[in-house]
Amino acid sequence: MDALTAWLTVSTMILLNGGVLGLMHRDLPEALRPSAHSWRIATLLNAGGAVLLAAQRLDPGNRNVLPIANALLMLGMTGYWRALRQFDGLADAWWMLLPAAMGTLAVWWFEVVSPDLQMRVVAASLIWSSLLFASIHTLRRPGADTEFSRRVLAGIFAALALFLVVRMLYHALGLATAVSGLDNSDWINIVTPVVAATLPVVGTTGFLLLCSQRVTRQWELAASTDYLTGLANRRTFADLGQARIAAARRRHVGLSLMVIDIDHFKRVNDAYGHDIGDAALKHVAQAIAHWCAPSSRPGRLGGEEFVALINADDGILACAMAERLRMAIAERPFRVDGREEQITVSIGVATLIASDRNLEDLLRRADQALYAAKALGRNRVQLAS
Repeated sequence: MDALTAWLTVSTMILLNGGVLGLMHRDLPEALRPSAHSWRIATLLNAGGAVLLAAQRLDPGNRNVLPIANALLMLGMTGYWRALRQFDGLADAWWMLLPAAMGTLAVWWFEVVSPDLQMRVVAASLIWSSLLFASIHTLRRPGADTEFSRRVLAGIFAALALFLVVRMLYHALGLATAVSGLDNSDWINIVTPVVAATLPVVGTTGFLLLCSQRVTRQWELAASTDYLTGLANRRTFADLGQARIAAARRRHVGLSLMVIDIDHFKRVNDAYGHDIGDAALKHVAQAIAHWCAPSSRPGRLGGEEFVALINADDGILACAMAERLRMAIAERPFRVDGREEQITVSIGVATLIASDRNLEDLLRRADQALYAAKALGRNRVQLAS
């Protein structure tokens, strides 16, 4: 296969791949469509660049074709970077276009003003690899998700970036013998289009896998959390609680449970309506989530009742921790119609004992303590006997 045929084949594959992504676009969740749209546009830009590179043979005297082709390819690389940033919810920035602008100017200079194949390839390879490394950084940045598809996609970007570095050094060291990018006398010109097709073709498959894993995780999260507060739902908390009890007994460590109920919640609903009532539930849920350690995995049992596990092996410590939570909620202002309303909670606490056969037994004792707290005037903590 010669260089011209390779670039034409690559162009066809990229266009077909972009078409497949376009067909799947509507099936993606609304939140993922902007990044998928950017990825598709980037793929089409790469296809356009590949077509123009192949078209050099048709008009060899036109020195503007190559800079335009490289501009499209660099914008395509920038588009992939932008798509990944959008996927992670990162904002666009004007400086993202700087590498493509600088690269296009450099290619134009070394093609039109001061023709120099060696410098042109070095400049283009440097910009392309820089954009690929920027995409890798987005995929592997601190705090990013750790899906397998991210590692695959980062690996594809890294392999292509490594090849471009080799290509840059190959020309910089004067090892290239070709007089143009379509000269078949040099192996690097044959390999370049084949490697260049990796990102638009194989990379698009990796991007779709990334989208698929995001959707799967969102469904799993929706199935395990309470739709209103974002806390664990009753079923999820039950599974977690049972596992925590088994672990506590296996390791001979203490464990306590709090049942938290909003005081006079019906009055809030009656006075302000259910929308404000939902806001009050979110307000308390946020306070609980902020106060509890991640391992506590607080949950919503239903209505205005919440629950959380705490690492406390005796009632005094457990009650002290529950008291701090009660005070944190009472002191946290809840704003309604421009004014602040105080929301308080009653908390029942139970510490795991030998007679607790399962989570239900522990929950039952904490619930009884909660009823006692309500009977004693609310806005207080009560320890189960």
